[in-house]
Amino acid sequence: MRIGVPKEIKVEEHRVGLTPSSVRELTRRGHDVLVERGAGQDIGLGDELYKISGAGIVDSPAEIFARADLVVKVKEPQAPELKLLRREQVLFTYLHLAPDPAQTKGLIESGVIAIAYETVTDARGGLPLLAPMSEVAGRMAVQAGAHCLEITQGGRGMLLGGVPGVPAARVAILGGGVVGSNALMMAVGMGTRPTVIDRSLERLAELDAQYGGRISTLYSTHDAIEDAVLNADLTIGAVLVAGAAAAQLVSRSLVARMKKGSVIVDVAIDQGGCVETARPTTHRQPTYQVDGVVHYCVANMPGAVARTSTFALNNATLPFVLALAEKGWRRALREDPHLLNGLNVAHGHVTYPAVARDQGLPLRAAAALVGD
Repeated sequence: MRIGVPKEIKVEEHRVGLTPSSVRELTRRGHDVLVERGAGQDIGLGDELYKISGAGIVDSPAEIFARADLVVKVKEPQAPELKLLRREQVLFTYLHLAPDPAQTKGLIESGVIAIAYETVTDARGGLPLLAPMSEVAGRMAVQAGAHCLEITQGGRGMLLGGVPGVPAARVAILGGGVVGSNALMMAVGMGTRPTVIDRSLERLAELDAQYGGRISTLYSTHDAIEDAVLNADLTIGAVLVAGAAAAQLVSRSLVARMKKGSVIVDVAIDQGGCVETARPTTHRQPTYQVDGVVHYCVANMPGAVARTSTFALNNATLPFVLALAEKGWRRALREDPHLLNGLNVAHGHVTYPAVARDQGLPLRAAAALVGD
């Protein structure tokens, strides 16, 4: 199979779909890999490394999309890329379609086979291709929040962990999943005693056993969320419903009652955000204020640590890329129900239930398109 890796064009996105090591695994199995010139240059993965691994270097994204049977990316296709997609081509990348009807429309019109990293599952019910970036984003959320608390960034002028004789900032983490648990680890490590809120008592018990008296745990209710957010100096939104728009847990009216100079980091912004006042921002302009509350809502947070993120992501995606290349998309999805869960759009049809529901579109069963 011919696999194409275009250079990412989303604002301040420096990750790359395949590392030279991943390319070598593919070329050693007889597959052709085309990499756009400079795709990994920003993170120390120069064209020469890709050439040594067996890749062909091409000069334009148009050539990548025109020649590749399988396109491996990191972020969702941007408007110019949507125009280059073609019927029967396989696109393997993060899509986050639920809050993005324009992208869904473009994928439907292209006839492409769009498989989303974030909805591929595993035998334990996890999301193995989302988890590495959720780990990165969760850890970054505390770093970003600590920076935003500085008075020069519009914050309250607080050091997150405090100093002897001065209390640490109060941290509220909405969600105890992969993002939340990684944010929790960082927050504890920086000297705070964070509060984590989740609707799973089992998950709260696990976190409590892990951290003991160093954290507080709350079962998720409207009252619990309201009290925690109003008392917090830093609130981290870490909720996730696989493939669906995030539930809005923090209303505009609640934001208006928060401490002036407090900070919200909404990691769920890729799926529409869990804070009503949240809107996507970029690494170039990461924050804005509503009612004196600093909002950090960068939609591709791991892109700021692109080298770490690229290697972490490739560790997870490579086995699936190999399966698609070795078997073709139909057989690969037919033989692996977890990869089949990644199919979001195919042949002009939406195949992922949450996307169809959130956008009011007809649903076509993914299994029906894979065939026998």
